[in-house]
Amino acid sequence: MKAEEILKNLDEMFPQPKCELKYKSPYELLVAVILSAQCTDKRVVSVTEKLFEKYDTPEKMLSLSQEELEGKIHSCGFYHNKAKNILSMSRALIEKYNGQVPEDLLELQKLAGVGRKTANVVYSEAFKGAAIAVDTHVLRVSNRLSLANSSLPIEVEKALMKKFDKTVWGRLHLQLVLFGRYICKSQKPDCLKCPFLNDCKYDKKNI
Repeated sequence: MKAEEILKNLDEMFPQPKCELKYKSPYELLVAVILSAQCTDKRVVSVTEKLFEKYDTPEKMLSLSQEELEGKIHSCGFYHNKAKNILSMSRALIEKYNGQVPEDLLELQKLAGVGRKTANVVYSEAFKGAAIAVDTHVLRVSNRLSLANSSLPIEVEKALMKKFDKTVWGRLHLQLVLFGRYICKSQKPDCLKCPFLNDCKYDKKNI
């Protein structure tokens, strides 16, 4: 199946895809994405709704000790490293970026806890930059639909960038995430609702 046809179907299923994390600023989004590693967006939203009531800027976040922040984000998992990274990232924003989240991909990746995927999410979502963030959903769907053939996120990202026009990267990322989260799930995908059923590499013998 051609990339154009896949995009057409994704546009029909998710005409206005939206990030399911809740945020009111690039800083809030950055914190939420750091918390989302190995955690569901639903859980992150439940945590950040309370956290951001009082701690929605780098300055306010740094009023917390690491132990205090750990207590507030405990349910997101890996809370020790996440708290350490959020505080280090917040401190760097104040010291190097005048308290603002940088709008540059390379600068974003210099921050603690910010890898390529996190930087791509923030760059695309907060600043409307052209980027494709490859999470577990995007990785799985891309391989099943033969858009890529790799278990490495960077290789999948490169493959998608080659196949799709730069102007749709941000939308495509969100569509692939939603498609993978609700239809093309890791276990027991809902293949009967999938428009790509005949072209998918998933073993369909149990459908």
